[in-house]
Amino acid sequence: MENQKTIREFWFGKNIDDGAVAEDRSSLWWSKDPSTDAEIRRRFESLVIAAESGDLDDWRLSIDGRLALVLLTDQFPRNIFRDSPAAFRFDALARNLCVEGLETRADRELRPIERVFFYLPLEHSEDLDDQNRCVALFRELAEEVGADIKETFENFVAFALRHQVIIERFGRFPHRNSILGRQSTREETDFLTQPGSSF
Repeated sequence: MENQKTIREFWFGKNIDDGAVAEDRSSLWWSKDPSTDAEIRRRFESLVIAAESGDLDDWRLSIDGRLALVLLTDQFPRNIFRDSPAAFRFDALARNLCVEGLETRADRELRPIERVFFYLPLEHSEDLDDQNRCVALFRELAEEVGADIKETFENFVAFALRHQVIIERFGRFPHRNSILGRQSTREETDFLTQPGSSF
């Protein structure tokens, strides 16, 4: 039976060194791999649906549970429902889970590498205020970590800035338009031909 612990261990592994975790798990996090998508679907899809229906709301009471819910609603749908509108169906729920945790500063109980994923619902948001807040959080996080992993966390800042600039310019992520059935403007169509326009 999958649970908060197995979700966390699947995503972050068991290494207590955040730099090593970022290096070891990068392919899991950022690569598009059909076998990874299939494994996440098999193991966690039922929990994603349970999170959406409110059946796991008691997990919100602990930061470990809240982090697991953020992973279930922000990260895993992008694997399970890749290239379909359902990939973004849970984003509002993930954002709310993040914002509620920020209000009580529960995020400060997490390891730095875990905080990265706790903040990502804001980076995935098409709201500029969320983007601005995300960049500020990542900058603060990069200032807090040790010199040995600062470069890694500065890269997270840079990636957040890329998202922020797109929302400032278009008010949405153009690369989602075709998946969501949205009509792209000419400017967006031109933008999508450029390297780095999609995530």
